[in-house]
Amino acid sequence: MDRPDPGAAPAPATQAGRDGLEALLTRPEKALIGLDFDGTLAPIVADPERARAHPDAVPALAELAPKVAAVAVVTGRPADVAVRNGGFAGVPGLEHLVVLGHYGAERWDAATGTVTAPAPHPGVAAAREELPGLLGRAGTGQGTWIEEKGGRAVAVHTRRAADPEAAFEALRGPLTGLATRHGLVVEPGRMVLELRPPGMDKGVALTEYAREIGAGSVLYAGDDLGDLAAYTAVDELRSTGTPGLLVCSGSHEVTELRERADVVTDGPSGIVRLLRSLAAAMP
Repeated sequence: MDRPDPGAAPAPATQAGRDGLEALLTRPEKALIGLDFDGTLAPIVADPERARAHPDAVPALAELAPKVAAVAVVTGRPADVAVRNGGFAGVPGLEHLVVLGHYGAERWDAATGTVTAPAPHPGVAAAREELPGLLGRAGTGQGTWIEEKGGRAVAVHTRRAADPEAAFEALRGPLTGLATRHGLVVEPGRMVLELRPPGMDKGVALTEYAREIGAGSVLYAGDDLGDLAAYTAVDELRSTGTPGLLVCSGSHEVTELRERADVVTDGPSGIVRLLRSLAAAMP
């Protein structure tokens, strides 16, 4: 059988990325496709509760998923929220989709429609109680608000503030101190600071799932600081012989991802085109 033409998919800027793309296309049945949700499959919006997957994202995933070993959405959101906002449940072609929520602390399997997770960390509830007072003392003004994440994390958003970046920087120190007192860590993102338990990140989640399924190659696409751990995981997998492809979903706010990526797309619409080009290039 002739090898698929890699020209059907975007050309990676690095040799490691070209090797990763070739592995994806020549042995798709061993490929793991890992994708962030917000900013990658879904456009960034001011209110995260209104975030929805790009209208063509689920059809593109349904085209690709039957041709690869697995598709995993790796997100900081609760798994059930990502499933609902993504519209992933009950979609033909996505019967084996997995959503690794709360950075992998939760897992939703399309095959069963259920979420599995450990007990919530007690520090999250304790930190949540202190947040209103902390925000008041920080004097960051109106527009800074708290997002509940199902008792497993809590986030403070500054995107609606009069000066989002100034509010973000003013809160970074106090929130780090609060997190430390309650045995938590702070995960910075695009105008958001999230307090969550340590020991799990997108890199750990991606690596563990890749090992679970015996992935022969890995693609990971993301747009935010929380995705850097997954990028590092792919680099480590590449160093031990598992080819990988790093994709940046066009973030101009997080230049670190753009600088490390093998392929840069123009946001979720570009991710959709990438997924469809991969599906078309695979046997």
